[in-house]
Amino acid sequence: MPHLFTPYALSNLTLPNRLVIPPMCQYSAQEGNATDWHVIHYGNLSHSGAGLLIVEATAVEPVGRISPFDIGLWSEANEAALRPVVASVRRYSSMPLAIQLGHAGRKGSCAVPWDGGKQVAEDQLGWQTVAPSAIPYKPEERAPQALDAAGLARIRAAFVSAAQRAERLGFDAIEVHAAHGYLLHQFLSPITNQRTDEYGGALENRLRFPLEVFAAVRAAVPQRVVGIRISATDWVEGGWDLEQSVALAQALKARGCDFIHVSSGGLAPQQRIPVRPGYQVPFGERIRRETGLPTITVGMIDQPEQAEAIVAEGRADLVAIGRPMLYDPRWPWRAAAALGAQVEAPPQYWRGTAPAGLFSTTKPGQRFQP
Repeated sequence: MPHLFTPYALSNLTLPNRLVIPPMCQYSAQEGNATDWHVIHYGNLSHSGAGLLIVEATAVEPVGRISPFDIGLWSEANEAALRPVVASVRRYSSMPLAIQLGHAGRKGSCAVPWDGGKQVAEDQLGWQTVAPSAIPYKPEERAPQALDAAGLARIRAAFVSAAQRAERLGFDAIEVHAAHGYLLHQFLSPITNQRTDEYGGALENRLRFPLEVFAAVRAAVPQRVVGIRISATDWVEGGWDLEQSVALAQALKARGCDFIHVSSGGLAPQQRIPVRPGYQVPFGERIRRETGLPTITVGMIDQPEQAEAIVAEGRADLVAIGRPMLYDPRWPWRAAAALGAQVEAPPQYWRGTAPAGLFSTTKPGQRFQP
């Protein structure tokens, strides 16, 4: 059996294989409410054969959205809208489900990518953003409002409330979003965090708010798997880096973190990223080696043999396949066929032209023609 298709236990949740579909924003919600698009999209991905499906970045409060069309989980209406999405997946798929909870901070109030992604004016569906410090993402953009003690308390509570809603909806796992330049990452990096109180300055202080949020979520849903997504480096001199990421991971492990999902960048437009296949794998590899935390790696991994080698060599426990999955939602089927493994598939697809033995649940004696 290829390593990529062996089961893996995240605390009390056993995944059927090591392939993860990471959060990928769809920008298709209305007032934070999931729509029919999400039923179609996640229903499709739930039949991919992956071991875990993580629902896109979900805002914990309205000003925490990236765009006006992000899904949210701050209200009863949001919870009710997401319920049929979860129910439709559960009805036809046994794939474990997670959800990523996040807050955009200064990178919020933006147009959707296919409309340019620029900051949206407050009188055009936009809003006043918030951040650790009043430093805009780009000089020409509106400055965010620096969070005071009341704002920090509000956001902590919003993460907890969203986690409890996710638990009620039946998600198996929760991923706290502290990557890609969004709010919790903004607290970590000295580029965006120039506070002079107990939440800024020294590393211990910059870690404080993200750790408070994580600990609050962990305590709120003790029966659920809870992990985190981080950017291991800003790719900017003087910013957040791998050494600090290892320190963060050690602190998270002490607070009951079940997994760490490691990527990089997103904080500052001056980043310089040497993009190449598997370029982010060494970050998670070191964090895994020094902390023992179950690690998800991601980034320009698009070949089955590449993913298999990462797991077989002990460089990561799980491999996330993102953009390639949007292009080919049956990527895990292709990987299993290439590596000589099996995946679970719904019976409606058993008569497809897959290689013999690919589907682990097919039964002999089918008499009907397509």
